[in-house]
This record gives sequence, C-alpha cells and structure tokens, in this order.
Amino acid sequence: MTRVPVSTYRLQLGPDLTFDGAAEQLPYLHDLGVTDLYLSPVLQAAPGSTHGYDVVDHDRISDVMGGRERLEALCDAAHAIGMGVVLDIVPNHMAVPTPAWHNRALWSVLADGADSPYADWFDVEWDASGSLLMPVLGDRIGAVIARDELTLETLEVPGVGPTTVLRYFEHAFPVRAGTEQLPLTQLLQAQHYRLAYWRVADEELNYRRFFDVGTLVAVRVERPAVFEATHAVVVDLVRSGHVDGLRIDHPDGLADPRGYLKQLYEATDGAWIVAEKILEPAEELPSDWPVAGTTGYDAAWRIGQVLHDPAGSGPLAGVMQRLTGDDPMGLPALIEQSKRQVVEESLHAEVNRLAVLVAEVCSDDIRLRDHTWRAIRDCVTELVVAMEGYRAYVVPGENAPGASVHQVNEAAHRAASRLPDERADTLAVVVDLVLGREAGSAGRTHETRRDEIIIRFQQVCGAVTAKGVEDTAFYRWTHLVSLCEVGGSPGSFAIGPDALHAWASRQSERQPSSMTAGTTHDTKRGADVRARQGVLTEHADAWVELVDDLRAATDEIRPAHLGGRTENLLWQMLAGTWTEEGPLATERLTRYLVKASREAKDWTRWTAPDEKAEAELVAFVEALAGHERVTELMLGWVERTSHAVRAATLGQTLLQLTLPGAVDVYQGAETTRIALVDPDNRGPVDHRALAATLHRLETASPHGLGEEKLHLVAATLRARRRHPDAVVGPRSGYQALPTSSGHALAFARTVDDEPALVTVVTRLSTSLAGIGGWGEHQVVLPESPTGWVDVRRPTTVHPSGSVPLGTLLAHGPVALLEVAPIEVAP
Repeated sequence: MTRVPVSTYRLQLGPDLTFDGAAEQLPYLHDLGVTDLYLSPVLQAAPGSTHGYDVVDHDRISDVMGGRERLEALCDAAHAIGMGVVLDIVPNHMAVPTPAWHNRALWSVLADGADSPYADWFDVEWDASGSLLMPVLGDRIGAVIARDELTLETLEVPGVGPTTVLRYFEHAFPVRAGTEQLPLTQLLQAQHYRLAYWRVADEELNYRRFFDVGTLVAVRVERPAVFEATHAVVVDLVRSGHVDGLRIDHPDGLADPRGYLKQLYEATDGAWIVAEKILEPAEELPSDWPVAGTTGYDAAWRIGQVLHDPAGSGPLAGVMQRLTGDDPMGLPALIEQSKRQVVEESLHAEVNRLAVLVAEVCSDDIRLRDHTWRAIRDCVTELVVAMEGYRAYVVPGENAPGASVHQVNEAAHRAASRLPDERADTLAVVVDLVLGREAGSAGRTHETRRDEIIIRFQQVCGAVTAKGVEDTAFYRWTHLVSLCEVGGSPGSFAIGPDALHAWASRQSERQPSSMTAGTTHDTKRGADVRARQGVLTEHADAWVELVDDLRAATDEIRPAHLGGRTENLLWQMLAGTWTEEGPLATERLTRYLVKASREAKDWTRWTAPDEKAEAELVAFVEALAGHERVTELMLGWVERTSHAVRAATLGQTLLQLTLPGAVDVYQGAETTRIALVDPDNRGPVDHRALAATLHRLETASPHGLGEEKLHLVAATLRARRRHPDAVVGPRSGYQALPTSSGHALAFARTVDDEPALVTVVTRLSTSLAGIGGWGEHQVVLPESPTGWVDVRRPTTVHPSGSVPLGTLLAHGPVALLEVAPIEVAP
C-alpha cells in the first residue's frame, strides 16, 4: 500500500550532516510531530558538493554521507518509530566534474566519443568532427597553447588505471588512444572533445545543460536503457521498502515529463511522487501526470499574498518608481526584456540550435524552402520570448493537448505583434512545427527532426523562463521583493480570502496529497524574511518615510553609482532581516546582495563582475551596520512593526501547515530563522538546541516569537498526525468558514465531510488594531457535539456556531482547533 506523508521534514545532507547525523535527529523530529523524513539527493555527487544535485554516479550512494549501508540504517531507524522516508532525485542532469573522471560515464564519452557505451546517455548534438565541446579554458585556446598551459601527464584514474591525460590546471581529460605522440595542436584536433574558452559555450555549446550551467550536462532518461541504468539504485531503495516516496527535481527539463513520470510510477509500484513544477497563477498540473502534486510553490505565494494589504501597493510602487525608474505597470515588459536578454546571451546556443532544426526542415521540404534563415531565427526567438509558463506539453506522434495549443497560439499572437508583417507566414510554420502539425508537404509530420523540434522547443522555453524570469526579472523587480520568489506571482501583489478558499478547495478535490511549502533549499528568502517584508504592505506610508530618512542619513556615504534597483532591494532586505537582536551579519547580507545584483545583470554579472562597484556596495552595507542613525531608524521600525510581524509569521505558518496536502518543514524553519538564498539557507541547524527548547515548552510558556512559532509548529504537526485523513488523501476535505470580518480567515479540514480541525488566522493586524480590535466580530465554527478546543490551550472549550473572534484569539493572532474529547466537554 502506498504511504502518503502527512508531514515531511527536509534535511540538507552532506559532509556536515551524514546519514548517521540525520539518524540522531529522529527522536526530535518524531517529537515535533513529523511523519516522514525528507532527504536531499543522496547519490554520489561531484567532489565538494554541498547540495547533491550534481550527481556523478547513479550506482553509488554518497561516500561522504556514509554510503548505502548507513542510508539503509537511517531508513530502518525511521521506520522503527513509524516515520517514512522521502528522497529527492535528479533525473534531468549529471555533473561535469573536475577532474572529469569522477563521472565515469562522461569520461568514457570523452575517451571514446560516439563509440562509448554511454554515448546515448547525454543530450549531445555531435558536430561534424564528432567532438563534444568542453568550454573550460580561461582564455582562447590559441593563448592557452602559447602559454604552455596544456600538458600531457600519466595519472592513476580511479576505475581505469594509469592513463595518459591532457591536463589544464585542475582539469584532466582522456587522450584518445594512438594520439599521444602527435604534436599538441594535432593532438587537440584528434580528440573526441574540443577544449574551448568558457565564453564559447553561450554561442556554440553542443550539449543540453541545466539551464545555462555548463557544469551540468543533460541526461536522456527518455531512453529506456538510460532510465534503467540511472534509476536502478533509487528504484531498488523504494522496492526494498527503505524509501517510501520521491521528490522529482525539475521534470520540465525532460524530453517527455509525463512519459518519465509514468515510467517511474510503474517502476516504483505506485509510490507517492511529487514534482518540482512551477505553475503560472492560472495554470494547473497536467492531469495525466501520475503524481500526487507539486512541491508547493503554488501554495507558498498564495499564503504570503493573502496576508498582504492591497492598500500598500501604491506607496510601495511609488518608492520603486522614484528609486529605479521602473513603471509600476511595467512588470510584463521587464520580463520580456529579461527573457530576450538571456536568449541573446547565455542561452543563445540553445535557441540557435532550435532555429537550425527548423531551418533544416524547411530546406529539406520544397514547399518550405523560401523561409529564410533570418526569418526563421527571428520567429523562433520571438515565440520563445512570448511563451508564458515554463513549457507546453506536446508529445511527438500525439495530438497536442488543447491547453498547450492555446498556450502556443497566445504566444504566437504576442510574437506577431513584435515581428514585421512579412514574417507572418514563417511564424505560422514555426507554430505548426512546435505543435507537431502538418507543415509543408503532406504527410511529413513524424520525422526525426520534426519530432526533435517539438521536444527542443519545450526544453528551450523552460530554460529561458527559468533564467529570464526567476533568475533575472525577479531580481530586478523591487515593488515588493518578497513577491519575487521561486514560483511566485509578483503581478498580483495581494489576494483575498475568497481566492485562497477557491484554490484550496480545488486542491483538496484534485490533489489532496500534494505538498505545501513555506521555505525550501531554493527560495530566495526564507518564509520569516518574507513575512517581515510583507508587513511593509500594512505600514506602507510609514515605510515611504523610513526610506526617505534612511536615504537622508546615508546620503554622504551611499555610493554615487549605486543602482536604484539594488538600493531598493537593500532597504527591503534590511526590513526583512533586522530583528530585535539587531542587523544580520554583514557578510551574509553582502553575499546575498552581490549574488542578487549579479543575477539581475544590471550593473554587474557573473560573467563580467564589476569588482569596483561590488566593493563599494559591500563597504556601504558594512557602514550601515554600525551607523548610529540607521540603527536608530531600524530599531524603531522593528518596534513599530513587531505586532504585525508576529501575526504574519504565525499566520503564514499555520496556513502552510493546514492547507490541503502534505506539509514540508524545511530544516530549522520550525522556529524563526533569517535565511537568504543558497548557500545561506542550506547552512547547519542546531537540532539539539531545538530539541531542548521543545522539551521545555512541554511545561513552560513560549518566550519570544521563535519559541512561539516552534510551539505552534509542534502542536499543529501533532494534530495532523492525530487526524491524518483530515489533511491528506481522498477522505480529506476543505470547508471555508464564515466570518464577519475580512481580518479573519477561517476554514475547517474534514474527514468524509465531517469537520476535524479548524484554522483561524488574523489578517492585516495593523489595520485591525486601527479600528479597535475584533469588537463584536464572529466566526462560525462547525457543528460538534463536544465543542472545540485550541490544540495549544485545550482546557477552554468553544461551542459550535458563532464565537466571538476576540474570545477565540484572546491569546494570539492564530488558533488551531480540534474536536473536544468527550471527557472535557462542558
């Protein structure tokens, strides 16, 4: 029988947290109320990996984590106390490690080219010379040769033995047998790979990457033999009973996500599977995917926005426009600009390859020959830029789904508006080809190149969206930076309770065992940081004044060329990270700001960092931490917003833990934690201290917001464990509850339509306080013969029917109720 997690707890494994170290956390996690352990990738990764997504060997469990024996021991220990195990797996790509021999499959391809038994593993477009591009050189190859930086050496290669290699600093590549004695220039030309300047990759790379990361090469898991070889260990762990569920990293990068997921579902005998799928606000997960749902980005942004005050949009937009010049209505244009930039720069090779395929098809068909290369390239570019969402889902040989046809047609309409009229016929051909429809001569629909166009188009769209939107536009748009999160919807700013209820009801019906998330290893800012930034919407006018005061106080030390987007981001990051204990460590904040600025690509970037300007930014932030007036202003802000921060922090926590689906608690997020983009959010967590605090809270009241959050998380997870059928699975349901105030959001979780748990959350606490509190406002609790009790304060029983919100929420901004046991009924 398939095990469905009621709750998961994500652990980031690695050298600092091995399988044995994870086993030590089990008693605490069980006491917290967690039902399933959720592990980051465990297969052998590249040397020094801190995350595990750079797999080098699918046949081995990570040595640094303890190997397969210790993983199985961890799983056995979890099962012994009734906990399941969920594993994160990476089907889309493998690492191109340094040295390359750590990936023996890739090493074989480098050594033997198309004759390697692994040649069909990787998504390579072999060039005429049969060479795989390796863009690892720090300069053009002529200069590298002139400086004698390439040498031949004999090294002991693990699993191979003494091998003649071509050495470039820390890199090593196999030398093709029989070419060892050739002059260096001839030797280089005789290999199955082409060493090249790293900048060549953006224009000429001939293998598909993970987005634009050249050190992650795509794997063709759509081929049955490759699937079996790369999934044998994972499938065996599931079938042997050690692993109970799987989280699938980035399935949108695959040639056929549905086909892959079906194959995995069958191979694991129907295990619980969730897919890391980013959905547009109106997009739904394809109904033919055999998964329980997504990893929860779609829940996270709604949870944040239902707690935002829409009245704050205008003042915050005004600050953005004044500092950055960005039009408050200009997000769509900014996204288009950002996508176009990555198409012309880092993803040029991928888009160009797609255009080449279309051009080859047109050249080979007399009815299509007059579509020129330039016209094809223009139309492919504009169609890719115009696509909304990560990709369409079209499978060669099948009729395109209606939703995908609509998606592509809408993109074509936008693309046409950006193209000259004479490109209309060419655009129509491109659209027909990417949808698998007949174009040109009759009957020519199921050809190899035409099928590849269908697949490549979808993969390219996903990469362009990821890099153009998530990793560029979302670092440029500063209206409210907490909106610009992975899978977020910054265009909507705020939603009302009815919108959340409608979405949750659909989730409960369609995907009752999906996952909900608040913080993940990929979020740009942790949930607690986003909650503090969300409070800006409730104090928008005061925030405008504060920004003016901060700018005036720092006018003499602020860098003259500090970009407006970076400045607006900085002030909002201070609001999100400055707590009662003071500012965040300068090193952490500056590391975040430099990374964010490079991702935004406005004035500095990863490929061309402006070191002088970055140093000025770092010096400025360092000066802020010790600036007397800035400290005074920020401490005043923290005090002014403390009530709203408490309500937002606890409110989003309880919502995330009680909305439909299996809830995930990211390591350390059970208490307040200032966490920024990776690697900051992947740091170690002191579970011993958390366990000690949790034990103390069994008999003592919480002290401070961090302890109050921990107490709430534990009480909620334990309640979920007591009522599993109310929160996950086909018997669970969702029922919106009436309230007489828009400041309250309430709903029940039901089992077979019978209420078992009730969530009540305060919204917009600042304006609530401004009208004098709850007054006579009520919430209508569902019928229960014994009444309802707060899981954190079970001695007071609340009757069914209308209950004063002031009474129910007398001790805090949130309450989780469960049916009172008969013995304590009034």
